[in-house]
Amino acid sequence: MFEASVYNKCVRCGLCLPTCPTYLETMTETSGPRGRISLIKAVAEERLDLLSPGFVHQMSECLDCRACAAVCPSGVKYGELVEEARAQIETAREPQRSPLARFSRWFVLRVLFGNLGLMRGAASFMRLYQRSGLQRAVRASGVLRMLNLEHAESLAPRISQRFFVPLDQRLETPDATHTVLLHAGCVMHVAFAHVNEATVRVLQKNGCTVLLPSAQGCCGAIAVHAGDMEFGRELAKRNIAAFEDSGADFYLINAAGCGAALKEYGHLLKDDPAWSDRASAFSARVRDVLEFLDDIGLNRAIGAVDATVTYQDPCHLAHAQRITEAPRRLLRSIPGLTLREMDESSVCCGSAGIYNLTQPEMSRRLGTRKAENAAATQAEIVATANPGCAMQVAAYLKERESPMRVMHVIELIDEAYENYSEAMSRSRSLSAASSVL
Repeated sequence: MFEASVYNKCVRCGLCLPTCPTYLETMTETSGPRGRISLIKAVAEERLDLLSPGFVHQMSECLDCRACAAVCPSGVKYGELVEEARAQIETAREPQRSPLARFSRWFVLRVLFGNLGLMRGAASFMRLYQRSGLQRAVRASGVLRMLNLEHAESLAPRISQRFFVPLDQRLETPDATHTVLLHAGCVMHVAFAHVNEATVRVLQKNGCTVLLPSAQGCCGAIAVHAGDMEFGRELAKRNIAAFEDSGADFYLINAAGCGAALKEYGHLLKDDPAWSDRASAFSARVRDVLEFLDDIGLNRAIGAVDATVTYQDPCHLAHAQRITEAPRRLLRSIPGLTLREMDESSVCCGSAGIYNLTQPEMSRRLGTRKAENAAATQAEIVATANPGCAMQVAAYLKERESPMRVMHVIELIDEAYENYSEAMSRSRSLSAASSVL
């Protein structure tokens, strides 16, 4: 049930409104945090039905980006309220769903996200579809338009040529100062394998032995945001146990949305006496990889990356984890790189997990807004730190035929290290040639 102590903290000051993406687009009170909290309070006090269309719509339209919580002077934990609301709505809706709808929800949330091996199987079929020419034929046929799947299909990530599979690898680094567990992720390990590989290289350059236990799994964010709190807790317990068994110092993550979920395991399992303390201890050891590198101090043996870059703040890094300066400091530390700020960098891009599928109209408005702000900087690269943001921003930049590329911050750091190695190799070659002459 909703906790009155949470929603009654709201003093209706309205400071949250200018930060809320859906309020900025609609300028409607109920599409802002203050209005949604009033609706939640009305449901809790039984003045409004849980399944009333307006309430259901507003809980779904909310991106759960946490921008409001980041600026709230009263400390309202808005994320807890909206996630609890979604869980109650889904529980009440379950008996009303058709067998097909129940199966689809179960298969996507519990089967695919619950078993990374099956996810890799599904990703293999998607890769075949994308690379065999079938995608081109299907798009040309018009069948996607007839089924109203054209937009959803265009947002699907490009599947990696090879997957990044955690198989209990221990990637040793001589004279390592830290032993870290790297979270391979769900989408990350099949569609952004190159980012995971870059992350390993950068961590090793910075004195880390990297562990990849096979027992790890999905962080549970998708399940929690979709209202399946029970399954989210199951996934949390899996990751906690994997970390405890690994012996690692830190649990590192390169996907902002996953990192926020992992850091909230203490709250997710607070009512489970067997796991509450373990969850809190686990969350205290979770670090976003950019946060971690900024904390330990980046190895300065880096080369130049001659590019103009603008940074897009992922919501769950900027608002949920309150990390905004670390990525910028790391980018500014790269020689030759010019960082150019975009307007509304921390306003949600409209990805938000599967939001671009469940709320396509609002997602499109926000994606277009973000692409316009990025393009206005005239930078060559949009740097970000979350796969959903990367897919969303890239899709809308492509729609406006922008030549801008989207990269993870860690890829730029990796490129800088590679450029340094190449420069040193050339220098040694020239020195050797000079000595011969």
